[in-house]
This record gives sequence, structure tokens and C-alpha cells, in this order.
Amino acid sequence: MTLIIGMVSQKGGVGKSTLARLVAREYAQAGWQVKIADLDISQGTSTDWKQRREQSKIDPEIAVEPFRTVMQAMKVISIYDLLIFDGPPHSMSGTLEIAKTSHLMVLPTGLALDDLKPSVLLAHELTANQISADKIVFALCRVGDKENEILDAREYIKRAGYRTLTGSIPEKTGFRRASDEGKALSEVSFPTLRNRAEELAQAIIDEASHILSLEKKVK
Repeated sequence: MTLIIGMVSQKGGVGKSTLARLVAREYAQAGWQVKIADLDISQGTSTDWKQRREQSKIDPEIAVEPFRTVMQAMKVISIYDLLIFDGPPHSMSGTLEIAKTSHLMVLPTGLALDDLKPSVLLAHELTANQISADKIVFALCRVGDKENEILDAREYIKRAGYRTLTGSIPEKTGFRRASDEGKALSEVSFPTLRNRAEELAQAIIDEASHILSLEKKVK
């Protein structure tokens, strides 16, 4: 069975594509056949990153392909162990289609209310459309150095009825430069930053593994 993870947001610039590439790299490094379905056609952020990665000759190789629809992407699912949807922002219909096919939905968000509020509203819309809250998790991205801000964001999400993943991604120059070189966050040269990225990636992997195990028990 192919594992499907959706990375979605209602806003651009909150870390959606960054997380998609991070998770893809970790699974690929473990020997999985991985594909990122870049549904953000207007930006093509993951597609452009793939080209930079190829130019830099970085392993492991990660397949990235732009698709206009979820249905198109699902046609190639049989040859991959993991399919990650890098969803389009500002598209509730597209996001709902991703949610219906994904085992896990990851919603990246910053710490400001300008980021948190639309992210929570998106989660509410998904649950209102019969998407289980159990498969929705929030990832804190582009955070600052103030631990109280991170705790406040986690509490805001908890009060709304959702969970946040362990770990967070800080806003750091080292991460930006790594991305510019076609690297995932966990391939950054600074050990402290790499550890931060690996912690969040592992939290996503653990959530996906848990959901898959529950589905297998049901079947």
C-alpha cells in the first residue's frame, strides 16, 4: 500500500513545500520510492527545487512532478511507496481532494495569529467535510527564539481541537541557503539545525506509521 501524505495550507510562505521536501528526503534516504506531486502549478516551488537538486547532484534522488489535479497524480501511485502532495494555497476544493485521498494531513503554520487563524479555519473546513480530525496535525514552521510564543501557538491549536507535532522549524539563514542548493532541511551543514529538522520529520513519520497501523488493523 502506498502511503499518502498531504501538505496543505491556505497561505503561501508558511513552509508547506519545505516540509514536503524534508519528509520526502527522509523516506528516500531510508530506501523508499518517493514522489512529490507538486500541485502548486503557479509557483512550482518543489519542481524548481528538484532542478536545483539535480544540478547539485545530491543523493538520494527524489522524484518531483507537477500535476494539475489530484486525479492525475493518483495515476502514478502504484510505482511509489510514498506520495506527498504539495498542495496549492487558496484552494479549498483542491485541499479537500487531497484530504480525501491522504492518510495524513500536515498543516504548517507560523506563530502569528495571521498564520494560525486561517490554518485552524482550514482544519475546521476539512472536518466539516467529513475529514477525521485524527489525521490532521499542525507543524510549527519559521518560528522565532521565544519559547513562550511556541507554547502559545500550541495552546491555540489545542483549544481549537487539533494536535501539533513535536519539534519546530526556526527561521534561519542556514535553512534558506540549503534550500537554494537543492537540499532538504535535514541536509543542512549545521548540526543544531539539522537536529531540529530531523525531530520534526520524525514526528511526521511516527504519525504516518501510527495511522497506517490502525488502518491495517481495521482491514
